Amino acid sequence: MGPRSRERRAGAVQSTNDSSALSKSSLAARGYVQDAFVSLLVPGTARRAPLIHRGYYVRARAVRHCVHAFLRRACAYPEAPRSQILSLGAGSDSLYFCLKTDGLLARAAVWEVDFPDVARRKAERIAETPELCALTGPFQRGSPASVLCFESLDYHILGLDLRQLQELDEALASAGLDVTTPTLLLAEAVLTYLEPVSAASLIAWAARRFPDALFVVYEQMKPQDAFGQFMLQHFQQLNSPLHGLDSFPDVEAQRCRFLQAGWTACSAMDMNEFYHCFLPAEERWRIENLEPFDEFEEWHLKCAHYFVLAASRGDTLSQTLVFPPAEVFPRVDPASPSGVFDARIVTNDNQGSTLKTFGHASVLLSSGIILSAGGFGEQKRRHCRVNKFHLLSRNSDSEWKGFHIDSCGTGTQWDGRLYHTMTRLSDTQVLVLGGRLSPVNPALSPLQIHLFKNEDNSTESLNVTVTRAGPGNFTLSCWRHSTTEVSYKNQKYLFVYGGRSVLEPVLSDWHFLHVGTMASVKIPVEGEAPEARHSHSACSWQGGALIAGGLGASEEPLNSVLFLRPISCGFLWESIDIQPPITPRYSHTAHVLNEKLLLVGGIWIHSSLVPGVTVVNLTTGLSSEYQIDTTCVPRPLMLHNHTSILLPEEQQLLLLGGGGNCFSFGTYFNPHTVTLDISSLSVGQ
Repeated sequence: MGPRSRERRAGAVQSTNDSSALSKSSLAARGYVQDAFVSLLVPGTARRAPLIHRGYYVRARAVRHCVHAFLRRACAYPEAPRSQILSLGAGSDSLYFCLKTDGLLARAAVWEVDFPDVARRKAERIAETPELCALTGPFQRGSPASVLCFESLDYHILGLDLRQLQELDEALASAGLDVTTPTLLLAEAVLTYLEPVSAASLIAWAARRFPDALFVVYEQMKPQDAFGQFMLQHFQQLNSPLHGLDSFPDVEAQRCRFLQAGWTACSAMDMNEFYHCFLPAEERWRIENLEPFDEFEEWHLKCAHYFVLAASRGDTLSQTLVFPPAEVFPRVDPASPSGVFDARIVTNDNQGSTLKTFGHASVLLSSGIILSAGGFGEQKRRHCRVNKFHLLSRNSDSEWKGFHIDSCGTGTQWDGRLYHTMTRLSDTQVLVLGGRLSPVNPALSPLQIHLFKNEDNSTESLNVTVTRAGPGNFTLSCWRHSTTEVSYKNQKYLFVYGGRSVLEPVLSDWHFLHVGTMASVKIPVEGEAPEARHSHSACSWQGGALIAGGLGASEEPLNSVLFLRPISCGFLWESIDIQPPITPRYSHTAHVLNEKLLLVGGIWIHSSLVPGVTVVNLTTGLSSEYQIDTTCVPRPLMLHNHTSILLPEEQQLLLLGGGGNCFSFGTYFNPHTVTLDISSLSVGQ
């Protein structure tokens, strides 16, 4: 890489600091953290989305946890010298000022290192802000050519390239850093921006130069899956590509990386584990109720792709238990795959008719027509709530063709809802229940969709009308629920279960709707009511309903499979014993084929693997895992917020839509409708 390329790369990396600083400022403004200083260090304001707030919150708490553990350990010995914090790539971080205000720097000092332009800009900002100067005390500013940009009794800012280790070593020594003193080295989202050789040299230099130290790292991992690939692409487009993820793709590889570089102990975990194990339940509850939120899939995926690591060495710090073992968050690695389902695309993106949507609903109207409606997606090259209907039609040559149509007529219009359910009433009628327009605005009215053909009788000329469904006083103010057809006394009913609402983050309610009249009726249900949940799956089976997985009250995925079994006086809740137990999951889809329950895709946080298809034999209770081979799918496949249609005669699953808002990296839509060949699940298995 030439000098100009390096300069451009350095500028791009510095711009990530500016974006991160604005996110941290927004985080504090919304009350996630107490930080009165970040807004003083960062000019300008920005209002970030709740998903980004959560992501930066868990990062801030992880760093705070490590810093406090270090200060407690290093300051436990009255005779010990002043401890040191060395923040590498500190940017506009307000760590020093927060620690100083909390009285935690009485026997500690802070050194920060970043690119010269970033360091000088921060020094200038501090010098011109009285509130910040009051905390630093008397200070000196370095000359424009000086490496030392700012210096007070317990705070030093240096402008250096971290790849220049000899200069870094000399500058730190000149600035008063004592390598023999217990030292915390902090690198937040820094090492991945360095070329692998430079990152390795920095880790080894720190192990060699600091005999009593703790090295804390927060950064990205898991580049292989769809979310990871989209994350890599995002940073590549910013001209600040992430390095080293292929060589160190998970927490175990990162641990080995530090141990092999000379660190004597190392622990690491992804941010899902940190959030659930190292934050008190009451604090999690506070965060989860600060502002409306309904992007659980992307939240858990983001946390699965970032980790926090603490490596230590030396007499004082090598036994520091920054992350004691947590039994409350067991790692669940599914059994070895029993087989593979091949995935192939069935629609071409060039047709302009692909379903690029998530949070929608789909229903099979006949053997040749699939209707999808709602969700958030791409229309006319812009992202919006989808108001067009999507039809996937199979012709006489068994080829699928998709196209979009508008609703017609002057009556009720489609309202753009997400996370609703659609149930087939006939080949031309569909019932729509629940959904939301926003996390604080439920879609109350049940709707009925009617399809009819024009005079030419072709599928392409289908028209759609939307009307208000059912009795005028029936409403359903929930979303992420399920609707399943069940039978009672030879009558068909729709069993509406679970979900969430504006007032309740998770529901255990259920309703029975009579299919003929669309009236809500009371039917006795015996047995212990299941744990409240949303984003679960539901399938009709033997006249009852199978409920699998979901997200529970603590925002943790569930692994239960429940059967609402018909009995003479109503229904009975039963728990199905499955061996081995399924990995807790949600945002998946499900079908029953030949007495087997198929759980397709979804999100799980207790395993480092990516969900494929879990198959549960409902006769024996045995479960098995099947991987999805996406070799023939040209773009990454995100199997959450999708829909799926079972084609039993063809022994295929059609996967439609899916994706989500991927943290700050952008919005991803699966660009193709995909088919899974499940013919290996023969009746004799």
